[in-house]
Amino acid sequence: MASLTTAPKVTVIGAGWAGLGATYHLAKQGYEVTLLEAGAYPGGLVAGWKTDQGKSVEAGIHGFWYPYQNIFGLVDELGLKPFTDWTRSAQYSPNGLEVESPIFQDCPPLPAPMGTFLYTQFKRLPVWERATALPLLYAMIDFDNSDEAWRRYDKMSARELFQKFGVSERLYKEAFEPMLLVGLFAPGEQCSAAATLGMLYYFIIAHQPDFDVVWCRGTVGAEIFRPWCEAIEALGGKILTGKRVTDISLDAQGNANAVICGEEQFETDAVISSVGISGLQNIISSSATLGDRAEFANVMNLGSVDVLATRLWLDRKVNIPRPSNAGFGFDETTGWTFFDLNALHDEYRDAAGTVIEADFYHANQLMAMSDGAIVEKVQRDIATCVPAVGEANVIDSSVIRLKRAVTHFAPGSYQHLLPRQTSIPNLYMSGDWVVTRHGSWSQEKAYVTGLEAANAVIQQFANGETAKIIPIQPDEPQVQVLRELNRALRGLLK
Repeated sequence: MASLTTAPKVTVIGAGWAGLGATYHLAKQGYEVTLLEAGAYPGGLVAGWKTDQGKSVEAGIHGFWYPYQNIFGLVDELGLKPFTDWTRSAQYSPNGLEVESPIFQDCPPLPAPMGTFLYTQFKRLPVWERATALPLLYAMIDFDNSDEAWRRYDKMSARELFQKFGVSERLYKEAFEPMLLVGLFAPGEQCSAAATLGMLYYFIIAHQPDFDVVWCRGTVGAEIFRPWCEAIEALGGKILTGKRVTDISLDAQGNANAVICGEEQFETDAVISSVGISGLQNIISSSATLGDRAEFANVMNLGSVDVLATRLWLDRKVNIPRPSNAGFGFDETTGWTFFDLNALHDEYRDAAGTVIEADFYHANQLMAMSDGAIVEKVQRDIATCVPAVGEANVIDSSVIRLKRAVTHFAPGSYQHLLPRQTSIPNLYMSGDWVVTRHGSWSQEKAYVTGLEAANAVIQQFANGETAKIIPIQPDEPQVQVLRELNRALRGLLK
């Protein structure tokens, strides 16, 4: 390892939520931190940028849900006000409006999960169909985010899970699979039952307000990442873009002593990896050391999902009833969302026309289409939900194809996910796909694992204060009792 006569050197790979979180905290503790980002700007797939015409675009819109308390704490610390108010949302099929979701925290509180079930407004799905989900509550009680629970459910697909617990075919097709397509980014037969239970419990079942969501009032890159990066640099942290990592070198004791980017080397005392699955697979493929270790070789078994992000500028104002919406049934294996950016982004609030973002997940069959054909499809699909969109003219558009952009939690994938600590003592993992017992999800999970990796570095050098991580809200009393009874019963059966 490099000399420790001065502040320890830490190299962080990947400038998304995890990498920026780790870098920021270590810089605050006086570490010499260098953040390496392969792209042209920090933020990775979350950040936005400007087109040649000066219009803002980004690689998909990202929501910030009620349980994201660590991210909310971060923006407060940075003195930022990046978010909209809480928003209502809707779900559409080719038949029209199917579901409306209220702002749950404004509704009278009910014990979980009664509020979610009673206040969600289904337009066509009858009560008796929805009641077929009741047996599934046992699986949500049984799945407590422990290693044992992940292994128990992970090899089963979500489709098999819903069949096993008697969920009706109609409820699955019109409620649960649409959630999977926009939450886990794949059809039910391609999603891990464990990941499904984790997502459903975290966002929908645990506490009544958990599905409430706010959005950035512009791109995440401009509203959060840019000022965050400025704060990191003011603390002495270095952020270097255009640095694609190709290997990590080890010393004679098996510790990481340098991060390699082609012909460049960055000497280091510790390394935090904060890249996604596809990014790490690219590093492993080019590495002279990582591929020979079983844990990294097994990462090559993991998958990622294609995303298509589009933006349409219309020549007139169109009334879109709710700012955030999801669609299902338009393409068999693809989920999609669309957003009224006039209502969400300050930049477009007073625009003469309408600006709509539409994002498609598991978009394999759309990626090869021409930009023109994609724009026509997007306008046609949105017009099915909001007919006035079909009467407007598209005066500008953006189409962004993102190959292998988001994590695919496939059945059987848990055994190949990496924990924070690797077999290389001073190499730590973070990201939304890394195993953590915190219980968070998506962007919040990525940020939390970045803090956990920073804390591991601080413990390694016994230097600095660890980050204070806000735990997820405890289970409600009735859920705690049922989980304790379930654990006791499982223990007796063993």
